[in-house]
Amino acid sequence: MTESEVQRSLDARSAQDRLVEAAEVLFCERGFNETSVRDIAAVAGCNVASVNYYFGGKDNLYVEVWHRMLAAIREARLASIDGVMSAGGEPRLEDLLRSYANSFLSPLADGDHSCRFVHLMAREMIDPHLPQGMLIAEMIGPVMAALGDAVCEVSPDLQRPSARPIILSIVGQLVYTVCAIHLFENSADLELPPLDLNEMVEHIVTFSAAGIRGYGDRTGG
Repeated sequence: MTESEVQRSLDARSAQDRLVEAAEVLFCERGFNETSVRDIAAVAGCNVASVNYYFGGKDNLYVEVWHRMLAAIREARLASIDGVMSAGGEPRLEDLLRSYANSFLSPLADGDHSCRFVHLMAREMIDPHLPQGMLIAEMIGPVMAALGDAVCEVSPDLQRPSARPIILSIVGQLVYTVCAIHLFENSADLELPPLDLNEMVEHIVTFSAAGIRGYGDRTGG
């Protein structure tokens, strides 16, 4: 999505929403340091003073961009867990893992917004500007806690202290899949077929479920 397309899509939205959307696009494309308040205001169709008026400056606007993105991701992932655990009957480990993996990976097919998160996360890891602990508090912590509780509920032999490294292992597979998808898509030299998201989800589900059951048997015995 070009900056002019973003600007047209923002015309009917509030000034705050327009500024956040414009900032999200520009921070993704240029990075925090190379994005000016003037650039953000111009794309949003607002005056320069509006950034300070609504957010108190570029730093706070950057935090607001992340706050909204993390809230959306958190709620989607929590819903994927709750949907399985509250569906009625006895929830299956494979269904839980599949639902969570899909919530993690399927947004990649949704276009610009999700891709922005991937690029923003990469930039933030290299050049951090968020308050310390924000990622843990607003997204990673709540999702890990809910998924850990759910995994233990559907795997009674699993000891609760084992849940954290198991969840990190599952997330590690998903993160690597995200990276591999971008590497494969952007490589002109390697004759590699594109990764299929459904196939990757099923692999992660099968591999992780077997590992969790084996881990539970070992620790439970």
